[in-house]
Amino acid sequence: MPFFKSLPPDAGVRHILQMNKPVGRELVRLHETLLRGDSPLTPAQRELIAAYVSGLNECQYCFGVHAETASQFGVPEEQLRKMLFNLGDVQLEYRMRALLDYVRRLTLAPHQLVQADADAVFAAGWSERALHDAILTTCLFNFMNRLLDGHGCTGNTQIYEERGQALARDGYAPLLKALE
Repeated sequence: MPFFKSLPPDAGVRHILQMNKPVGRELVRLHETLLRGDSPLTPAQRELIAAYVSGLNECQYCFGVHAETASQFGVPEEQLRKMLFNLGDVQLEYRMRALLDYVRRLTLAPHQLVQADADAVFAAGWSERALHDAILTTCLFNFMNRLLDGHGCTGNTQIYEERGQALARDGYAPLLKALE
């Protein structure tokens, strides 16, 4: 149950963003640009990062929605769940493992990042732009996790499936209609 009486029992992102529509519109535009716009990272890779960060933060709502979105792009949810405990136990390409190692540290211990962490990502073949986009995605989902958790929104399986499928199919821009 959400912490705010003005939010419905099934509250999610679209409800929270309506509480301050100008800010909500900018957040949706950021999501659309960052997660579906031009990037060396595919939408599937960016959704994987979104789900991974959300899982690390134990944000039930965001993990549920973005795990479903990532699965729509071909990332098995079982793989995502295993990654949260040990990346070494999951079959991942070397490049993605290096990027997710960085994302994990940025999420859980950002003050411990050092040049060697970035260098490991570059050595795996990622460009500065790719790491930058991964960092932006990590930052966005650390923010979103706190936004949803701060409002007490947890969602449910039906919401995760509906939102995840819609995000994979249509991206984030349709959320702007709810903010007119």
